[in-house]
Amino acid sequence: MKKGFEEEKKSKKWEKSLLRNIVTGAVVLLIAITGFIIILNKDAKISELYVEKNNLNSLIETRDSVINELDGTISEIEQNITFIKNKRGQLELEQQEGSPDQKERIIEDIALMNTMLEESEKKIEELNEKLASSNVDLASFRNRIAKLTSDLKEQNEVVVQLQRELEQKDFQLAEMDMKVTEMSQEILVMYDSISVMNDSIVDKTKKLQHMDEQLHKAYWTFGTFKELKENGVVTREGGILGILGKTKALNKNLNENYFTELDIRNTQTIPLYAKKAEIISEHSDSSYHFVYQDDLIAFLEIEDPNEFWKLTKYAVIEVK
Repeated sequence: MKKGFEEEKKSKKWEKSLLRNIVTGAVVLLIAITGFIIILNKDAKISELYVEKNNLNSLIETRDSVINELDGTISEIEQNITFIKNKRGQLELEQQEGSPDQKERIIEDIALMNTMLEESEKKIEELNEKLASSNVDLASFRNRIAKLTSDLKEQNEVVVQLQRELEQKDFQLAEMDMKVTEMSQEILVMYDSISVMNDSIVDKTKKLQHMDEQLHKAYWTFGTFKELKENGVVTREGGILGILGKTKALNKNLNENYFTELDIRNTQTIPLYAKKAEIISEHSDSSYHFVYQDDLIAFLEIEDPNEFWKLTKYAVIEVK
C-alpha cells in the first residue's frame, strides 16, 4: 500500500512537471509569436514611413520645380511689362514730336508690344494650369500672377489706345496731305497767274521804260553854219527878193544821223570850245548860259532842263 502511494505521488509529480513544461513552452511560443508580430509591424511601419518620405521628397521636388518655373516665367513676364512701359513712354514722346519719318518705327514698336503681350498672356495661362495641376498651394504666386494679369490688361489697353491715336494721326495726316495737295494745286495756279502777271509787268515795264526814255530823250549837234547846212540840219528862210533879211532855221527834214543823243535828266552841259556860239533852235533864254574858259566858250550849261527842252528836243548850236 505504501508502494502504491509513492507511485501515485511520483505520477502526480511527473504530471505537474509536464504541465509546467507545457506552460513554459506555450509562454515561450507566445513570446516568440508576439515578437515576430511586433517585428513584422515595425517593418511595415518603417516601409510606410519610407513611402511617406519618398512621397514627401517627390512633393518637395515638384514644389521646388514648380516654384523655379513659376519664378522664372513670372520674372520674364515682369521684364516684358517693364519693357512695354518704357517703350510706351518713348512712343508717347515720339508721337508728341510728330515726326513723319518716325511712323514706321512706331508701328513696328506697337507690333512688338502686341506680340510680347500675347506671349505673356499665354504664359500666364500656362502658369495657372501648372499651378492648378501641381497640387501645391502657393498663395504668394497666385497673388503675383493675379497682379501680372492686371498689369497686362492695363498695358494692353494702353497699347490699344496708342494704336487708336496713331490711326487718328494717320487720318489727320491724310487730311493734311489732301489740304496740302489742294493748296499746292492752288499755289501752282497762282504761280501760273503770277508768272503771266510778271510777264505782263515786265512787258509793261519795258514799254514804260522805253516810253520814259523816249520822253526824256533829246539830241544836240554843233558846227559852222556851212557844216550844219551841208549836213541837212539848218537852212535860210524869208528875206526880200530871196536874199535880204533871211533868217536861220532848222531844216524841216532833219538829218538825225548828225545829232548826238542824250538823256535830259542827267545832261546839263554840252561841250563846244569855240570862240563864238549861237543857238539856232528855239530854247528859253533863261534856261541856259554859255560858260567861258580862256576866251573860249567851253560849254553850254543847261540850268533848267525842263524849260530848255520844252519847245524842241533838238538843240542846234552854230559855232565860229
